Amino acid sequence: MIAATEGIVLHTIKYGESSVIATIFTKDFGRQSYMVNSVRNKKAKNKASVLQPLFLVELEAYQKQSRDIQRIKTIKSLNAYQDIPYDITKSTQALFLAELLYKTIHEQESYPELFNFVKHALLFLDLMEEGKANFHLYFLFRLTEYLGFMPDTAQAGFEGWLDLKKGAVVPFEPSHPMFANKEITAQLIKLALLKINELHELKLSRNLRDSMLKSLVDYYKLHFDTLGEIKSLNVLHEIFS
Repeated sequence: MIAATEGIVLHTIKYGESSVIATIFTKDFGRQSYMVNSVRNKKAKNKASVLQPLFLVELEAYQKQSRDIQRIKTIKSLNAYQDIPYDITKSTQALFLAELLYKTIHEQESYPELFNFVKHALLFLDLMEEGKANFHLYFLFRLTEYLGFMPDTAQAGFEGWLDLKKGAVVPFEPSHPMFANKEITAQLIKLALLKINELHELKLSRNLRDSMLKSLVDYYKLHFDTLGEIKSLNVLHEIFS
């Protein structure tokens, strides 16, 4: 059947001389792999330019549940970004978050709450002027809620350490190495209380921002054995240095 849906581009690989296989997180079918034919031809109806990391698209596809790779009929931009492709900070964050989403979203079924969270967060990033350097921290923290392992910081009425294994702030330093120190934990608790339009209120040094990111990535690695090396992480560090 031909099905229409919205999608968020996670990853693409070249296939043959002019086609690509695109991994797209769709609103109606979850994560899907799509063959996009002749997309790299100058006269192509479907343009490769819309298949950039975390670009929002709307598509029509020949959808068949028994197939591993679906086939695109048409694909075009949805809510074209005004700033993300041209702002090095935002485009690098998009590259990093696309890689992380590619490695953490595997379900081939509809999850509209997660889709809407990602879509609306990206549209907000596109318009952000203040606080954009903290966006990836906010996104990683909030994403854990939709993936099912949000750390418990709500009950932290004391100074403490975020125990990554327990997923909770504890009043004593854990005996294992998988924890965030008191300074990082305090900032993560602040981050948990902020709305996306309040990110400029989080004043962080480069070193502290890097340390918070490392703790969040380590937390993800505890829940996704296949996360492996995140290649775009080094690029992100270079941009913020």
